[in-house]
Amino acid sequence: MNSLLDSPTPADDSARLAAGPQSRENHLLVQGVVKSFGTVPVLRGVSLAVGKGTTTAIVGPSGSGKTTLLRVIAGFEVPDAGSVLLNGQMVAGAAFVPAHRRNIGYVPQDGALFPHLSVAGNIAFGLSRKALKAGGLSLADRLLELFELVSLEPELAARRPDELSGGQQQRVALARALAREPDLLLLDEPFSALDAGLRTATRKAVAKTLARAGVTTVLVTHDQSEALSFADQVGVIRDGVVAQLGSPFVVYSRPVDLQTAEFLGDAVVLEAEVSDGLARCALGAIPVRRPSSQGKVLLMLRPEQIRIVDSGPVRGTILDTDYFGPMITARIRLQGSAGTDTGPATGPIISIRHWNALLARPGAEVFLEVAGEAVAFDPADGGPVTR
Repeated sequence: MNSLLDSPTPADDSARLAAGPQSRENHLLVQGVVKSFGTVPVLRGVSLAVGKGTTTAIVGPSGSGKTTLLRVIAGFEVPDAGSVLLNGQMVAGAAFVPAHRRNIGYVPQDGALFPHLSVAGNIAFGLSRKALKAGGLSLADRLLELFELVSLEPELAARRPDELSGGQQQRVALARALAREPDLLLLDEPFSALDAGLRTATRKAVAKTLARAGVTTVLVTHDQSEALSFADQVGVIRDGVVAQLGSPFVVYSRPVDLQTAEFLGDAVVLEAEVSDGLARCALGAIPVRRPSSQGKVLLMLRPEQIRIVDSGPVRGTILDTDYFGPMITARIRLQGSAGTDTGPATGPIISIRHWNALLARPGAEVFLEVAGEAVAFDPADGGPVTR
């Protein structure tokens, strides 16, 4: 294990945030943050609360302001208006604390490892002599702890970054960020450069590491499935504002508007008429969660809610399929159900997911049923008509 010591002496970084009031509700509190670059507004009043020890994923399309928000939190950008509080202390707003004094760990998209340093040298760069002395640990012992924390083999300590796989490089970057025991960890699309299989494995390993360390984390990503699977809380940012913030289940199954619904995943959208708590459409009468209005709506269901069954009042004809191994996506023209005037030649076309490629063959007639509730939106603007 001598290789763990073959690294430069880490810089002494004793500047830390003064401890403020701790609470699960406002470990990180962003309030009304506005940021423009020249005449181009990027953040238009973003507010966000992150509980202590939790993970929040910020997801949104390119150009929506995700990375700018992360840079404002980190202290790399100064907001034009609004405030950022960490542990109850203002770090941006009426007072400004520079980035190096916020004790925030930051992992950029490419990891940004030092190519001339070994793995041990990269990780040791973030260690403080004072912290080592206070913890009663030698440098080698602390490095061993960090290697174990991010599931890196100690034998990799002497290697250079270009001798590592993409997943190993991301774990080294994470270990370097965690070395300082940050109050907050910011991850800027850290898995986007990895291939699909490695991305999933690395994401799971990082999530397990952060849960074990109990570090409050904010992840920025454009990958909806990554956000939903990684975080305790998901924020959808669009046009410089947070359109919706909530648990992964809530933002996916109860999106605040149609645009958010379609961004977070595949959606089946049908015209419907709501009365007595039911929405009547080409898929039959479907319950709507706490409807606050009656009449015409746009009804949203997730494809997995629509299932092929042995018999029933709703029929459809399979037009074509896409094969994905464990499941297929089937395009189906609905033939209507009792109480609707949809004909076989004019019925709407929907896409669903199904596990049996042999059953769902093009040209086959199938029976369908809907599981769970639907979400209704105002047909004029795609806004909610349910609460």
